[in-house]
Amino acid sequence: PCGPACWYGPFTELVNAERVSLRQFVVFHMDECLDWQGRELPRKHPYSFRGFMEEQFYAPVDAGLAVPEGNRYWVNAQNVEELKEAIRSAPIDITYGGWGQDGHIAYNQARREPYSRLTVDDVRECTVRIQYNNWDTVMALAQRTFGAAYQFVPPMSVTLGVKECLSAKKVRLFSDTGAWKATALRVALFSEVTAEYPITLLQEHPDALITATVATAIHPVSEHPEWDLGL
Repeated sequence: PCGPACWYGPFTELVNAERVSLRQFVVFHMDECLDWQGRELPRKHPYSFRGFMEEQFYAPVDAGLAVPEGNRYWVNAQNVEELKEAIRSAPIDITYGGWGQDGHIAYNQARREPYSRLTVDDVRECTVRIQYNNWDTVMALAQRTFGAAYQFVPPMSVTLGVKECLSAKKVRLFSDTGAWKATALRVALFSEVTAEYPITLLQEHPDALITATVATAIHPVSEHPEWDLGL
């Protein structure tokens, strides 16, 4: 995924310092934002995940150690079926990433469509696809990058499905963004599995680990028992 971003610097420094070869490393990138016509964004756009990863994850690694171009699978509107087949033929060893404010893994967001509600089975079996981003995802991205100017946030995305992400032998999710994901963390740990929070499906995985900062682990509700919200 394009984040958590805090680990790219230490990772690439370690690869170069220890001369760790990534020549056999195969990377399936999780997701990508798209414009309103489903097209890729310019590489310098703040939400071009490919542009960010090329600059932060690949470029700093010495050329002799770097992941070969042919081992980098970028997701876009044109290669959905190709990615499905590639993942089926080369099972994933580890899914690494973060989670969103609604507990999305990759860009498997909780759908807000009033006329086509999803069941847990729908979410569990969803695969690579193009979609419109939820309004809460748009607002969250706007607040983080554009001073809440939601008009500049890409309205569409393409993503690996929950099925691909959770097909990995290991799943490791991290967060470094504090209170923004505090509720999703609690739901992931204490809720029953629900389509409203895709991250809850990690409860069914045999080898999943979630790591969070103290700021994410502290929830405002827990600090204010006088609110008595009846949660």
